Amino acid sequence: MFIIYLLIGLLTTMIGSMAGISGGIIMKPVLDMFGHFDLATIGVLSGGTVLAMSSVSIFTAYKQGISIEFKQGLLISIGSITGGTIGKEVFNQLLVHEQVAKQVGWIQSMILVCILVVIFLFMRYKDFITTLKLQNPLVVIVVGMILGFSAAFLGIGGGPLNVAVLVLLFSMDVKKAAVNSIFIIFFAQLSGIFIVLFTTDLSSYDLSMLPFMLVGGVSGGLIGSRIRPFLSVKQVSILFNVLIISIIVINIYNIIQYL
Repeated sequence: MFIIYLLIGLLTTMIGSMAGISGGIIMKPVLDMFGHFDLATIGVLSGGTVLAMSSVSIFTAYKQGISIEFKQGLLISIGSITGGTIGKEVFNQLLVHEQVAKQVGWIQSMILVCILVVIFLFMRYKDFITTLKLQNPLVVIVVGMILGFSAAFLGIGGGPLNVAVLVLLFSMDVKKAAVNSIFIIFFAQLSGIFIVLFTTDLSSYDLSMLPFMLVGGVSGGLIGSRIRPFLSVKQVSILFNVLIISIIVINIYNIIQYL
């Protein structure tokens, strides 16, 4: 079984690294679909793997001389860490109540489908939409908080949301947004892992597959970040949209299974 989880970590993070969507948003519903782990454990497995991928991707991007908007990225990350902390706490509180915990899975999937449909439509018709270029640090931090809360509550790493927001509010093209999205994801996932380490009992999680998924995450990050420079903006856009549609389909399947 470990080979399956290594491949899940490898393939989701490789594709995620190329498209800037972290892999977590693919990984979470896929792990959900297999049904081997509870939601809390899935969150830790996904978060750890995405952190490994984003670390490698950022280092590789730096070595390749790829431009990252550090100021905007750090401000969004500050907000994202704050929002992510709140989102994770809200999620954990919901899991405490047994009756509510049984409903969280399909509610997450339902919200995610709605968000992804909006993102797909925006990315499909973005050329007809006037984009902004936010400069106010406070506003940028608030944007980060919203992204962080959404990503932590839904357990997805936040990739598609990051890319769409960077395109809409900071006038980046999809390829540049993909790299900067990984930068933001790194800090969000790092804070999420620290929260788990210092506020929960790790023995309550089944982390037997985590080492294999981490190997997959590092490998996927390396492969994806080396392929990305050879992709055009149009190719990254196509990959992004195909992934969004695929994730919508997987989540609809999960909703049906929950019901």
